[in-house]
This record gives sequence, C-alpha cells and structure tokens, in this order.
Amino acid sequence: MKSRWDLRYPLLVLLLYLSADVVSQVNPGVCRYPLGMSGRQIQDEDISASSQWSESTAARYGRLEQEEADGAWCPEGTLEPDTLKEFLQVDLRSLTFITLVGTQGRHAGGIGNEFAHRYQLQYSRDGSRWAVWRDRTGQQVIAGNRNAYDIVLKDLEPPVIARSVRFIPVTDHSMNVCMRVELYGCEWLDGLVSYNAPVGEQMNLPSFPVYLNDSVYDGAVIHSMTEGLGQLTDGVCGLDDFTQSQVYNAWPGYDYVAWTNESFPSGYVEIMFEFDRVRNFTTMKVHCNNMFWRGVKAFRRASCYFRSEADWEAAPLVFRAAVDGVDPSARFLTVDLANHMASAIRCQFYFADTWMMFSEITFQSDTAMYNTTLAPPNPGPPTSTQPGGHPTHKVDDSNTTILIGCLVAIIFILVAIIVIILWRQVWQKMIEKVSRRMLDDELTASLSIQSETFAFSHTNASAAASEQESDATYERIFPLGGDYQEPSQLLCKMPEFTAEEPAASTSAAASKPPGTPAAPDGVPHYAEADIVHLQGVTGGNTYAIPAVAMDLLSGKDVAAEEFPRKLLTFKEKLGEGQFGEVHLCEAEGLQEFMAEEFSFDVDEGQPVLVAVKMLRADASKNARNDFLKEIKIMSRLKDPNIIRLLAVCIYSDPLSMITEYMENGDLNQFLSRHQAPGPLAALSTAPTVSFSDLCDMVTQIASGMKYLSSLNFVHRDLATRNCLVGKSYTIKIADFGMSRNLYSSDYYRIQGRAVLPIRWMSWESILLGKFTTASDVWAFGVTVWEMLTFCQEQPYSQLNDEQVIENTGEFFRDQKRQIYLPQPVLCPDPLYKTMLSCWRRNSKERPSFQEIHRALLESQP
Repeated sequence: MKSRWDLRYPLLVLLLYLSADVVSQVNPGVCRYPLGMSGRQIQDEDISASSQWSESTAARYGRLEQEEADGAWCPEGTLEPDTLKEFLQVDLRSLTFITLVGTQGRHAGGIGNEFAHRYQLQYSRDGSRWAVWRDRTGQQVIAGNRNAYDIVLKDLEPPVIARSVRFIPVTDHSMNVCMRVELYGCEWLDGLVSYNAPVGEQMNLPSFPVYLNDSVYDGAVIHSMTEGLGQLTDGVCGLDDFTQSQVYNAWPGYDYVAWTNESFPSGYVEIMFEFDRVRNFTTMKVHCNNMFWRGVKAFRRASCYFRSEADWEAAPLVFRAAVDGVDPSARFLTVDLANHMASAIRCQFYFADTWMMFSEITFQSDTAMYNTTLAPPNPGPPTSTQPGGHPTHKVDDSNTTILIGCLVAIIFILVAIIVIILWRQVWQKMIEKVSRRMLDDELTASLSIQSETFAFSHTNASAAASEQESDATYERIFPLGGDYQEPSQLLCKMPEFTAEEPAASTSAAASKPPGTPAAPDGVPHYAEADIVHLQGVTGGNTYAIPAVAMDLLSGKDVAAEEFPRKLLTFKEKLGEGQFGEVHLCEAEGLQEFMAEEFSFDVDEGQPVLVAVKMLRADASKNARNDFLKEIKIMSRLKDPNIIRLLAVCIYSDPLSMITEYMENGDLNQFLSRHQAPGPLAALSTAPTVSFSDLCDMVTQIASGMKYLSSLNFVHRDLATRNCLVGKSYTIKIADFGMSRNLYSSDYYRIQGRAVLPIRWMSWESILLGKFTTASDVWAFGVTVWEMLTFCQEQPYSQLNDEQVIENTGEFFRDQKRQIYLPQPVLCPDPLYKTMLSCWRRNSKERPSFQEIHRALLESQP
C-alpha cells in the first residue's frame, strides 16, 4: 500500500507547483508549518551565531526539542543587561511568511538550566538590511521562557516576511543564556520584497479621529514609505466598516492605509512594488474599502508600468473598475496584468471619491515557467506590442518550444499516473471483496481512513476539516475540535436521555432500529444518515452521536451558569483554529460561583486555573449552533476523573466555555520531569514518583474511561498528553493534546485526509476506520506503557510512522509477526499481562474498562 501514496504525493506536489499562481495569497491562520529547525530541513550550515560558549554549544545545536551535544546554543560568556550583541541566526534560503516562533532553554536531561527570559527578533529579506520586529503596539521585546524545558510559542502579530531571522536574547541582569528555537510559516509566493507609497493620513470624524497610516511598515518612513513591507502584506483584510478592526485592541482604522484626494492634485496615489526576481505576472488583487456614505470608494482606474531590467516600459497597462455607490462592502478588485514580465511594478490608483483605502495587495505570478535564467531578454529590441498597445517581453522561441514539449510530456505522465492509481483502486476493491468472503467480517488491510468520519477529541477533532478547508498548499498545525465521540449504541445512556437505566445489553437491543445489522465486534455502527456531526471551533467534527439522542438533547438547557467575562485573566494561548481559540486563564471568584458539591484544588479566595474555549464572533451560524450543542453535552459529563465544564459565557460574543485545568499540567510533561525512586534518582535533582502512585494514577484513568464507556462515548485520543495532573496526583482526562505544538510529532499527517495518533491507535482503527470502546482500551494499554516509562520516549520509538502502519498490517494478518510494546523495567508481570490483553487482535477479547478498573483496584495493596 505504500506505493499508492508514493504515487499520489509527487502528483499532488507537481499539481501544486504548476498551479502556484492560484494560491499566492497567504492565510496567516493556515500558514503555520514548522520550517525545519526541529525537523532538520534547515541544514547546519544555515544556522549561525555571533559567538558560542564551546564547540558543544554551537549554533547548530539550537534546534527546538533536540538535545545533541550540550543541548542548546549558548553564546560566549555572561550576557550583560541591554547589550543586544549576541544572536542566533537562521537562514531560510528563500523569502518566507513567518507567523509563529518557538523557544526553549537548555535542559540536557536535567543537567542544564539556562534559558532566555526575553528576546528580540531581527529579520532581513536581502541579508544586508535588518529590521527589528515589533508588535502592533510597537513593543519590540518578546516574553520568553520560564524554565529550561518547556516550549513557549509566540504568534507574530504582525507576521514577518524574511529570508533570515535572528533571535537576540535580552536580559535585565548579568546571566548565562542558552536557546533552542523554531520558526513556523510557509513560502512567500508573492515574491514582493518592498513597496513604496505615500504615508497614510488621518480622517477626522465628528466623534473621534481615525488613524489610517501603515503602523507596522518596516522600511523608512519620512514623507513617504520606502524599502519596506507592512499592513498591505500582513494577510489581514479590513472590515466593511473601516472604523472597526480585525485586530484585537487596535484603534479605529487600523486595518487600512488611506489617502485623501485633497493631498494629491494629480488625482492618483502611486505605489511601487519591488520583487525578488523577474516574474510573469497574471493578476494583482487589491482589497479596498467602499463605505461610500463616508466619502470612501474603491479606485476607479489603475495605470501600471512594468520594469524587468533597468528601464520602465513607456506605455502603461490600464485597468478601469466600475464605481459602486450602492454596496458599501469592502471588496477585492482584480487587475489583469496580462502576463507582463517584470521585477518591479509602479501603479497609479485614481480616486473615485474623497478617500481611497487599501488593506491588502497581493500578486499572482508564474515563476515556474518564466524567469531570468529560463528566458533571458534578447540583446536587441526588448519588447514587442500586443493587441491593445501594451508592450511585453519577448521569450526566446527555442526555449518556448522546449517548454511546450516538457508540458506535453508532463501531461502524458500525469494521465498515466492517474490511470495507474484508478486501476490500483479498482484492483484493490476486488481484493477487498475476496478478503471479506475469506475473513468474514474483516476488511482489507489498506490505509482507508475517511477524514469525515474521524473526529478527535476536543482540540484534535478538526484536523480533517482543516485539511478540507485549506487550499491544499498549507496545513494547520494547531487543529482544535470536539470532545468525546461516537457512543457505541444507538442511544446515549446519559441520565437525561432515559427515564430509567436499563442494562447495557437490553438497552442496545431495544434501541436498535429494525433491520440494522450489528458490527462484527458486537458494537453497532451507524449509517451516515443516522449520525449528527457537530462542528468544532476549527470546522471539524467534534461529536458523532445518534440523531435520536441529539434530538433529545436539543431540548435540554445548558447545565452550566453564565460567568462574568471580566473575572477571567488570560495567561497563555493553548491553541487556535479556524473558528476559535483555547486559552489558559485565571478565574476570580469561581469557588463561590460553583455549586457546593464541586471542590477546587486551590485555597479559598485564590484564582482558579481554567481552560477557556472561545468561538470567534465571525463564526458561521452552524458553528455557533454546534458550539452550543457541544456545551450541552459537556455540561452533563460529571465524574471525578473527567475534566468538567465549569461555566459558560454565552450572553455575548465571543461564545465561551470554561473548563477545569490542573495546576501540574499534562501527565506527559509531568512524568517526563520525574524519575522512579532508586540509585539513579538519588544522584540527580529530579523529583520522584513511586510505583504505587503510578498505579493509583493508572486506576484513575481507568475509572474515568469506565464512566465514558458507560455513556457509550468513545474518546479516540487517550494518551498521557490528554490527561491533566492536580494535587496529590489527581488525574482528569482531558483533550488538549493536539492544541499544543509540543505534541505535533505524535500525530501522523495524511495530505487531504486526517491527522492520526497512530502510535496509540488499535489496528482496526488505522486500517478499517473503526472506533469503539475496544479501541479506547487499546489506547489505554499504550497510555499505561507511557506512564511506566516516565514518558521518556514515544511508543514504538524504534519504528518510523510507515513502519508503525506496516506493523498494524501484521496484526491484521495475524501470522505472529506483529511487534508489541516491550515490558517496561518498572512493570510487574501481572500488569504487563493486562496491557497485552488490551492489545489483543480480536476486539471482543479485550477487557472492558469495568473489568480493567476492578482488576486494578483488587491488585492495589
């Protein structure tokens, strides 16, 4: 099956490459790829530094999440306050749109404890002129790390367009500093390196002034803006009402750069755009405001001149736009640039009213087919005239012939590849039918997970939707989504759904519709028409529950009180997605607010640490309805070992739900900072966790999963990263794992399909797309293995992702060649036998969570 994907990936890459002009506009919410420090796509020779403490702390060791040599980059000597002379530099080799940075200190397995409390960023597009990054309020210093091991991610608002970036540690006292870093973003396909324009102006409205200047421009700003980029390339389009802003806490008019015709007697504003190389331009898109009743309209005409080498073309390309005095909506105007070859464009935009306002300008160009090395200008007359009188560069005929021949060959190759793929799929379906006859209820061992049926818990669910929503060039790395999924009976057995609590077996039999066959493992699966999918904050499926149960639930009120939003203090962003964000917050007065039966792990009067999931105000109506349904379901989950919904903020936007968050963070990071008692622990300073405490935590997880399984909910992403730790080793099952980039490597990404935690998934979930309580039992066994190894390595760390999938094929074939996780040193034989029972091939032979929980209680002293 590997060959199928080997064929599809080059095909997809080639198609994206040939269609690069279609996707040149960058979406900052999607453009969040790791650029290669931790993944080593960035080579050692592209990482440099001002100095180094020793050879073992050189620049090449400043990679996030890596601990080679002495574990980080460390500059020579002690840093003094405000010297700003030491830096770690990363060369990305091409212009890149950078939206996020991550930093980490030197941990070195508990030996190191150096990190940067604060730092600055400098960046350059040409390697000679460096600019200092500043946020939208003008602040240049970024808050860094508070310890040597945690990763701190910072969104760059505004984003940076650069080829080279420098991390500069900042200190307020003499100290030693070490850093590990990562950059996140995507390729800057526009190729724009600067625009020169008049300085934006101020509009004085009767009630308040509106500042319409380019406040984040990184070039020189005197009487005009030169040699820089700013708000016209930050990926943020202005609202219809220019007195409002897309940017949080920004002043009126922030999103737009605007000019008044009183300042330009010529009747136009001229903007010049410089690019990284000669390009073949197809279109220019200009986002304009059109609030005509305030004297603002989009431009009525644009005259554009082109320069490919030293001289500007004499005749301009003229574009005339229809003046709209009816619709006040902001809009993109698309200027056809008629495939002009140029490295610079100078456009004159003519006023249609008193004011003209722009928020974004993007260019589409074809650099795959036309560039200076492929078609150099002829030494003779450089231009010819097209119909309409627009001069354009002539391309060498011999090169054109070669290009046409190459394109024809590529088309034939693509057709052949598509035919092969289709034939393989038909052949595979034939094999699958034979396999079903031979193996009764088993399906084929092909990787056939459908992204629309795979829904992770809470912060994981929308990975599939993010794939569908994205433009296939970029992928989101912080997917967020729903909670616990797909109960394995037709009706959820929650107390609110039934008048009385029948036995599980009789309930399932009574609720099954006539003619509905049972699944092979005894757990009913639903037809697509029977399922209600709720949309999470990133557009993904957060729940897959029976429609009948959803109808019953829709009549219920939210079992949570409205909490005053002003009592929330934001501490850290845990994650974000297309429709919302998850924040770590402190809530004041929550103890008095909650019912008496609920107790907190903090002293009375102290703020409570909570997670706040917020839906963006501009989310669709469906997303808002699903968010409210999600709140209704979450408000009825009440168990000591399940993260609980505490309160809501739904009387005003943004809609928010407030859930518990434990003071010791997630179990994975908690255990990785601890050791088992013994001689090695005595030699280090790391705290210890006893085996009995580990067993108690395992029992608590089993108890929480027993509760979820009693409600026929399937979690789908049980792991230590999704368990939170409170005082006295209290464990609560949660769903924040994928919201943190720290765990992005735990998920296997399939382009256009889903993001899967394959190292925790049962073989039937990976190969057959089946998710039941039995598959959660499998993940529970892997979670126990993590805990007994103190989360020092990933499950199956000796295997790469493809080998993990191949190993599940061995489970399917059942020829005794499958690889099991080894018995941890701390694990006694009885507990390891329980773990092995969780990984039995036949899902019906795996123990239930009730049986596991009972066995764990009986084994405790």
